[in-house]
Amino acid sequence: MFVELMPLLAGRTVLITVAKVDDKTLRVNVIPHGKADENPALTTPLTYTGPPEELDAQLGKHLASYVQTHQQAASTLAEAKATLEAAAKVAQEEAKRKAEERKKATQKPSATATPAPSAPAEPVPASASTGTLGLFPTTTPEPATTQSKGGLAL
Repeated sequence: MFVELMPLLAGRTVLITVAKVDDKTLRVNVIPHGKADENPALTTPLTYTGPPEELDAQLGKHLASYVQTHQQAASTLAEAKATLEAAAKVAQEEAKRKAEERKKATQKPSATATPAPSAPAEPVPASASTGTLGLFPTTTPEPATTQSKGGLAL
């Protein structure tokens, strides 16, 4: 049983409790104590309940399986953490690179821009242009002529 526990004891303390449930049954708890910054999933206890003969025969196998699963979970969590940290670093570098490109792009046109003309060109009046009519013609219509017949204007 203790040979199986050795890998689990490599970086932590393990608490083992044994309690009598009834005259023929015992409960064994194997509780790994984690580090402060460690994932709580790595402190999940193993509880095995059975008669003493079964515990003698089977507890070592169950403990070996528990330790192996625990080590795989710790390895998977470490890999996931490393992958996330690497992805975050790449994202930060990409954002920094894009910010520098935007900064260069905004500085480049302002340095090479041609100066604006000092006075804007005055618009040409519609009456001065030839052959085109504006929305409102600038010519005034001639007054209508009245003809009189017998003193009445028609």
